[in-house]
Amino acid sequence: MNTEKVDSAQLHKLEPYLHPDISEGVFYPQDAQCQPMLAAARIIQTVLARGGVLISQAKVTGFEISQNQLKGVVTTRGTFHAPVVVNAAGTWAGEIAALAGSEIPIAPRKGFILVTEPAPQYIFHKVYDSDYVANVASSDADLQTSTVVEGTRSGTILIGASRERVGFDGSMNYEIVRKLAAQATSLFPVLKDVQLLRVYRGFRPYAPDHLPVIGEDSKISGLWHSAGHEGAGIGLAPGSAALLTDAIVGRKSFMSAEAFSPQRFSRVGFAGAEI
Repeated sequence: MNTEKVDSAQLHKLEPYLHPDISEGVFYPQDAQCQPMLAAARIIQTVLARGGVLISQAKVTGFEISQNQLKGVVTTRGTFHAPVVVNAAGTWAGEIAALAGSEIPIAPRKGFILVTEPAPQYIFHKVYDSDYVANVASSDADLQTSTVVEGTRSGTILIGASRERVGFDGSMNYEIVRKLAAQATSLFPVLKDVQLLRVYRGFRPYAPDHLPVIGEDSKISGLWHSAGHEGAGIGLAPGSAALLTDAIVGRKSFMSAEAFSPQRFSRVGFAGAEI
């Protein structure tokens, strides 16, 4: 990805409502925005158009395995036999692996997002402070907050971000909400007059070394994983799918997937697997 260091004049031309005291920044001209629900709907449409089948409300309860070879998936809507199964369950990928008697260290990393009412175009790009990058790469389980502000086509503004590892505790924390709002207005003072519409929270799939898990399971043949992308899944999904598909069919891919192998967690000397 290309990066451009910009001075104060360039920065405030890109973002005219940014606080005037902010004197420099880095611009990513290739950065883009995607609506996840629309993207997911298009993926489903494409799968169906190519002869695939979508089965919803089917909770995975186990696997059929013989001599460490996967034979099928057991669900609340029946058993589906297949020589290859892909575990792309996001934050719950570790639980799915455990049902097969295996293990990948994927843990939930909770975060809050604030959504404002539709407003004039105050934000022209996704804007975040330097703490955001540091927090993404941090392994600290305690609460961390940084500032990221992004406008949408509908006029609403998204404000984040918080990170903490508290399991699947989905409780609301208004102190975090207030902190995120205050941090956003420190970047864009104009937001002080914009009403907050709603707050939502979710769980990012966190891997202890901050790399996704892509490849065949270390114990069960036929079980493949694609998980642990944390907050970057929407951007990394196409590349991850290509790596996984190429590995499954046995062809050379556009890059090596060795760094993402599920087997890396069982290698001697790996110190990051504790979650």
